[in-house]
Amino acid sequence: MNINALRSHNTALLLNLLRQAGADGVSRLELAERTGLTPQAISKITARLRDEGLAVDAGRRASTGGKPRTVLRLVPGAAHAVGLHLDRDELTAVRVDLAGAVVAARGVPLNLGAGTEAVLEVVAREAAGLLDGTVLGVGVAMPGPLDHTTGVPHRVTGFPEWDGFPLRDALAERLGLPVVLDKDTNAAAFRIAARGRGGESFAYLHLGTGLGAGLVLGGTLYRGARTGAGEFGHQTVQLDGAPCGCGARGCLEALCLAAVARGDLAEAARVLGVGAANLVGLLDIDRVLLGGRVVTGAPEPFVRGVGAVLAERARREGGVPPVPVTVADAHPVTAAGTGDGGGPAEGSTTADHPVAQGAALLALAPVFGL
Repeated sequence: MNINALRSHNTALLLNLLRQAGADGVSRLELAERTGLTPQAISKITARLRDEGLAVDAGRRASTGGKPRTVLRLVPGAAHAVGLHLDRDELTAVRVDLAGAVVAARGVPLNLGAGTEAVLEVVAREAAGLLDGTVLGVGVAMPGPLDHTTGVPHRVTGFPEWDGFPLRDALAERLGLPVVLDKDTNAAAFRIAARGRGGESFAYLHLGTGLGAGLVLGGTLYRGARTGAGEFGHQTVQLDGAPCGCGARGCLEALCLAAVARGDLAEAARVLGVGAANLVGLLDIDRVLLGGRVVTGAPEPFVRGVGAVLAERARREGGVPPVPVTVADAHPVTAAGTGDGGGPAEGSTTADHPVAQGAALLALAPVFGL
């Protein structure tokens, strides 16, 4: 398989349209209309995709005039990517196909503070266990702050030993594959944006062992000039408040997690809502999505509590409808129905691994020009 050809601009355009079309497929004429490429260029690229096993003819579709159109569709199982979610206390690893469907998953306990080399050993072992077939790359998602461009974590809250460790390059050397590193919240937000409505702006708020945000502005994941955007949990909301693991006081994360530890989910939701209202006021986003193990464990009080704070903000402004708050769609697309024979792929899963799945999609992003 010619990976350089896969990453060419026009090929990526066509592959992304095939990905979006799903099992229904898309005709060459439609590809030409949507891309502006000539029919000759479309024929040349699609012929190469068929030769490489990435696309197949999927029957004919009735035309409004002239002969029926031949429909092409993506072959999801032609290649895969691996996604890894390094949380503070567990590692989740998934393999996804070209359609983004999870076809295999595994998870093990992880102590992110056990030392960089010890953690790298566990991560490399679990990733290697999923390198089956053609794997184009590996995506790694972990708590921030970190530098997405260089693939280097900074001072992860509570785990300063990660500061400056070349995680991306070290893992790439062990696995012999391209590796991309990003924040856990960015991975989850990218997963939503990749299958969502184009041009939308939203904040994904992730409450688990920590608190962070993934920002999608105008349909594009926003990392900032230094890839540090989304450090949502460490905004000060209470001067001289409780100490936070980051070294500051009164951080949103410290207050929210303390309320969770007390079992006061209503207060945790209120605190989370205050942070969400700050984002809404700063960025004028379309919606707020909630995720993470704490939220998915008890979604109703968080949706209600965050929604109440945003509704109160809208009332103060007058005449402005409140920004909607929902739980992020936590169920990944599975491989059922995407295999070449139309049945479920081997090892397909319906488990909830949004961050790991998003990390794998980040590894596939260059293939589709995302």
